[in-house]
Amino acid sequence: MAHRSPVVFKVDAVNEKEIPAGVGTGRPAAGRATNGVDAIDASPGGALLGVAPGQPGGPGEPAAGLSGIGRALAILGDRWVLLILQRAFLLHVRTFAGWRDQLGISESVLASRLKELVRYGIFEQKAYRDGRTRLEYRLTEAGLKLWSFLVAVHSWERDWADRPDLLTLMHDRCRHDARPYLACGACRKPMTARDTHTVRGPLATFSRVGLPRQHRRTTARGDVRTDYVGYCPLSMEILGDRWSTSVLAGAFLGVRRFVDFQSELGIAPSVLTDRLKRFVELGVLQADAGRHYRLTDRGLAYFEVFAFLVHWGQRELPGPPGSDLDITHKPCGSPLSPVLLCRHCHEVLERREVRFDLSAYPHLA
Repeated sequence: MAHRSPVVFKVDAVNEKEIPAGVGTGRPAAGRATNGVDAIDASPGGALLGVAPGQPGGPGEPAAGLSGIGRALAILGDRWVLLILQRAFLLHVRTFAGWRDQLGISESVLASRLKELVRYGIFEQKAYRDGRTRLEYRLTEAGLKLWSFLVAVHSWERDWADRPDLLTLMHDRCRHDARPYLACGACRKPMTARDTHTVRGPLATFSRVGLPRQHRRTTARGDVRTDYVGYCPLSMEILGDRWSTSVLAGAFLGVRRFVDFQSELGIAPSVLTDRLKRFVELGVLQADAGRHYRLTDRGLAYFEVFAFLVHWGQRELPGPPGSDLDITHKPCGSPLSPVLLCRHCHEVLERREVRFDLSAYPHLA
């Protein structure tokens, strides 16, 4: 077989090419701190990721009234959105027909997800002519910044979901398998959930449901296709559903008891029971006889993904003033600024210096 160069994982919002289709009471009072995943103080609570009623959020604004994290979960906590973004980055798909044929998604569902991605400023529409005027969807600057979040998902999945078949992420600078790990952008030291200290802003005294149900649950067990460029079912069950992602976020913020998850998230008991039970089955949470839930090593490792989600959401989709989480890296005292380092050369991975090696799939090269 003739040698083929790997397909480069470098996205340019202008010059990218499309690959042809077919190829509570468990939260601290306002201003109180939490240390990593330690237990947090008790005080009257409400929905974890919303803000108090009457706070700013103009008509037509995405997820008006939610915190930045709540807004990020409202768009990214969905299986189809994740797969659309993954194909946009890796295979440079940018047309309606391209995603429809790649993913086998219904046209109505695809149209609604693309509309949301445009509304949240992740995609922008551009007209082009192909016999007649058509629209394509290109990643905006805010959308391009999601690459580290998606790479973190891939990294966790490769390390913790028993997926040795996943694509290798190559670092062009050192020409080795990157095997990324999370570090603090200020001191460049490795960072875990236990290395962080969190303070909720004064408007993070929540009193309404933070995540409106806009779609049906899209992570029914067994319906997720596992392939070389897709996310495996384990990641999809964690990220591909807004309530599941919210439950995990609550666990990272120190929520432990069933009643506290229910109070913080405003979630129905039956839905919460299902999500907690499934997380225990997946080895992400462990439960004791008193219905206290704690993150396992596998769950704690997902902080890498959570850190990028929080960082992106609070900067690109900011909520009302005072609704943020103030997360600090305890060893150096710097605000959360997550970066991915190459495990071989320990340099920061930049979007234009990494690529997924698709040389084993010549029809995509």
